[in-house]
Amino acid sequence: MNLPELQLPADHDQLAALCKAGGDPLRLNVLRALANDSFGVLELAQIFAIGQSGMSHHLKVLAQARLVTTRREGNAVFYRRSLAQAEVLGGALHSALLAEVDRLTLPADVLARIAAVHAQRSAASQDFFARMAGSFAARQDLIASLPQYRDSLLSLLDTLGFAPTATALEVGPGEGAFLPELARRFAQVTALDNSPEMLELARRHCEQAGLTNVNLQLADALDDPGTQADCVVLNMVLHHFAAPAEAMQRLAGWVKTGGSLLISELCSHDQSWTREACGDLWLGFDQDDLARWAIAAGLVPGESLYIGFKNGFQIQLRHFARPDSRSTLTDRSEQDTDR
Repeated sequence: MNLPELQLPADHDQLAALCKAGGDPLRLNVLRALANDSFGVLELAQIFAIGQSGMSHHLKVLAQARLVTTRREGNAVFYRRSLAQAEVLGGALHSALLAEVDRLTLPADVLARIAAVHAQRSAASQDFFARMAGSFAARQDLIASLPQYRDSLLSLLDTLGFAPTATALEVGPGEGAFLPELARRFAQVTALDNSPEMLELARRHCEQAGLTNVNLQLADALDDPGTQADCVVLNMVLHHFAAPAEAMQRLAGWVKTGGSLLISELCSHDQSWTREACGDLWLGFDQDDLARWAIAAGLVPGESLYIGFKNGFQIQLRHFARPDSRSTLTDRSEQDTDR
C-alpha cells in the first residue's frame, strides 16, 4: 500500500531551512564572522581556507534561510547578516540562533585571516592616498566638496552647545579643510591620519590659517590615541575603513562621557567609479547601519540631516551621543514614573 506523500506548508520549509543552516559548524562560524562585517565570497573562502565553490554552497544555504543577505558594491557582492524580523514565522528562532552564535569564539587561525583581509583592504586605501594626495581634493569634488555641505555640518555642530574648554578630535582630516572650523569652536583640536602625505598637506593648511591649537598626529585611527575628546569628527572618512562597524566601536570609545560623535558620510550608492577615482572601499552606507553600529557601541542616535546632490549622491550628517550616568539615571527614573 502506497501512502500519499505528506505535503508540508511553506512555513515548515522556512523553519526547516533555518534548522538546516544552523546545523553546520562552518556556517555558524561564517555567521559569527559576519556579526559586524561584510565580506565577499572570495574573502570568506580565504578566511575559512576552503574553495570558492564550497563557500558559495554554504552561503546559498544561509541565504535560503534568510540568515544572510547581499549588498552589491559596484561589481563586487558582499555578504552580511540579515536582521531577525520578530513578526514573521521563524523570527524568534532566527534571533535566538544569532544570539547564541555571538557567544562563539572564532578559532585563532580564522581571526588571523580576518585580520589579513582587513590589512589588504587598508593597504589598498593607504596606497591610494600615498599616490593621490596632491589631487585628492579635486577627486573628492567629483562626489561632494566640503563647501557644498559645510554650513549644514556646522549648523548641526553648533546646536550641540559645547563648552569653551571642550576638545575635538578629527579622524582623517584630509587636507585639513575642516580644521579651521573646529579650531574656532574648541579649545584644543587633535587630528589623526595614517598617511604622511595627507598629514603634511593638513600641516601646511594649518600653518597658512595660523592655527595654534591644532595638534597633528601620524597615527592609525584604530589605535588607542591615549586620550578622549568631547567631540570626535569623521568627515567623509568612514567609507575608507576596512571594517567600518569595528571602526565605529573603537572610535566611540574615544568620546568622553556626555560627548558626541559627529559623522558626515555618503548614503548607499551604486557609482563604483569612486573606488578607483577616490579610493573608496565602500559605496556609502545605509542610514540604519550607522545607527545600529553606533547603538552597539553604546552611543545614542541624535539629530540627522540629509543633503542630496544633482550628481546622484546623498550625504548624511549624523550625531551620536555618549550619555552620562546622570542622564541615564534620569531617563530610567522618568520611565519608572511613567509606569
